[in-house]
Amino acid sequence: MKAMIFCAGLGTRFKPWTNNHPKALALVNGKSLLQRNIEYLQKNGIYDVIINVHHFPDQIISAVTDNNGWGSRITISDERREVLETGGGLQKAKHLFTPGEDFITINADILSDLNLTEFSQLHQQQKALITLAVSSRKSSRCFLFNNENRLTGWMNEQTGEQRIAIDGETNRPYAFSGISIFNYKYFDACKLQGKFGLVDAFLSLAASNVILGYEHNPVNWVDVGKPESVAIAEAKFL
Repeated sequence: MKAMIFCAGLGTRFKPWTNNHPKALALVNGKSLLQRNIEYLQKNGIYDVIINVHHFPDQIISAVTDNNGWGSRITISDERREVLETGGGLQKAKHLFTPGEDFITINADILSDLNLTEFSQLHQQQKALITLAVSSRKSSRCFLFNNENRLTGWMNEQTGEQRIAIDGETNRPYAFSGISIFNYKYFDACKLQGKFGLVDAFLSLAASNVILGYEHNPVNWVDVGKPESVAIAEAKFL
């Protein structure tokens, strides 16, 4: 199985570090977020990793080269010309994945000890197109699921905005954990092009495809999206 780590974002919430560096190279107890995610994937048996780059791309490429990929086989998907967001970035990297094989995506600023083997097994057993790691923690933006854990929509709890993909269902909110498993058929199913986020892709596919939520315990999970999150991450990931 291959994985893709999304590293192309501008990291605007992580200023001032991202004025001069990509967020993926921010340090948590002396190791970059990128290194930690590569090592996390290794612990789950995944050594083939795709990384997309846009913001200070040469710094990421140099870090990968200087450290021999930290023991993994790293392939770079270059988005220097235009950042494509998560959905567009994944679509651009389609040719780097293996047809017929499931794959994992993870946001570079997410640190987690989620068991990817169990996650993958549920995804395969349920024959889902996509399975999203979620939890019941507080979040301003949530995905909505029915009683069978199928994705039905999205909502912004601060503004009340909702985007419903499947009408007439129970809508239970869960926070997305930034980790997903895809069936390769996703690439044929998704009709969006250019620059777009995965939220848009998920919602465009939910009515006609099985997209599930996989609830996990978020005790050892941190979104290192802001500088103040580093201290929280350092207390959990030594």
